[in-house]
Amino acid sequence: MLVALCLCKRNRKEHKHVHIASVGHGEDEEMRSSEFLLYDLITLKDATDNFSEENKLGEGGFGPVYKGALQDGQEIAVKRLSTTSQQGQMEMKNEVVLVAKLQHKNLVRVLGCCIQEHERLLVYEFLINNSLDKILFDPARQQELSWEQRHKIIEGVGRGLLYLHEDSRLTIIHRDLKASNILLDKNMNPKISDFGLAKLFDVDTSVANTSRIAGTYGYMAPEYALHGIFSAKSDVFSYGVFVLEIVTGRRNTFMQALGPSEDLLTFVWRHWSRGSVPPLLDDGCPAEGRRPQEMLRCIHMALLCVQEDPQLRPSMASVVVMLNSRSITLPAPTVPAFAVVPGRVVTASWNTDREDPMAAARELSFNEASISDLEPR
Repeated sequence: MLVALCLCKRNRKEHKHVHIASVGHGEDEEMRSSEFLLYDLITLKDATDNFSEENKLGEGGFGPVYKGALQDGQEIAVKRLSTTSQQGQMEMKNEVVLVAKLQHKNLVRVLGCCIQEHERLLVYEFLINNSLDKILFDPARQQELSWEQRHKIIEGVGRGLLYLHEDSRLTIIHRDLKASNILLDKNMNPKISDFGLAKLFDVDTSVANTSRIAGTYGYMAPEYALHGIFSAKSDVFSYGVFVLEIVTGRRNTFMQALGPSEDLLTFVWRHWSRGSVPPLLDDGCPAEGRRPQEMLRCIHMALLCVQEDPQLRPSMASVVVMLNSRSITLPAPTVPAFAVVPGRVVTASWNTDREDPMAAARELSFNEASISDLEPR
């Protein structure tokens, strides 16, 4: 059936709506029953100049992504999935079954797919500013992101996650939220992408576990990275790391700038707990339009998201409210997961509603606490 259909379509340049069941050779039942836009392989080869290196936008864990242009001038992004790995199969299933049913301005749109001649291709809307990490972590381009734009990205991604967790007809856990999976359109509006690891929860399910840990270390919540347990609060943790990266301009990797190397969460907590504000604010963020008070409030909110105990982390609904209401006093965060902190725990919250954030930073008090009773990570 697959061979016959491919031969019939080989000479066609246009795509149309078809039923996945007509091409779903070996796909599972969910994909067979999905209505999706099917692209002809020749159309996508022509659009990408036969997947040329010049059109290659990047490469992720599931395969390379190419820029393309259809005959009508529409620009597209084409992800060429691995034809042999189980990950490639899962990516295709998730995009077809899950993402195609979602509609939100902060989620990347999947336009269709191609399953032909052993190829698995996913077609997305093309976003001209590529992924956030290519701007945020490039010293030559950081100045392109004003604080207003950064805050818009923080808020947009938060709303996108809230939609996935609570507001869509499905409950979806992304499981791989990070700067490289946030795409930016021409107006720097953020769109969450890459749902290859996403999981669909039943209505009555809030927590699940897996023996197959997949994702990106540094963004994984401790309960998931260590025990395979994941929930909406796992995405909240990843979001917190993401926000800290945007405000500080630093990746969550080991840094060698001063003294011993440390990860981002340790770096942020060390300065936050000491009331040392300037190192927390990205020097690459243009001085004009910077709002230190708002930046510190975002750090405070992010620290609530990266707490070790998932029950202490806010929901994305609460996060969105925090971002949009200055009247809410944020509680004191506990020490972030994975942070290396020798025996000190902050017990007073930052008063980030004050006019003088530097004064707020100086109003911290501490209680000494032994770490001898803590379980090793």
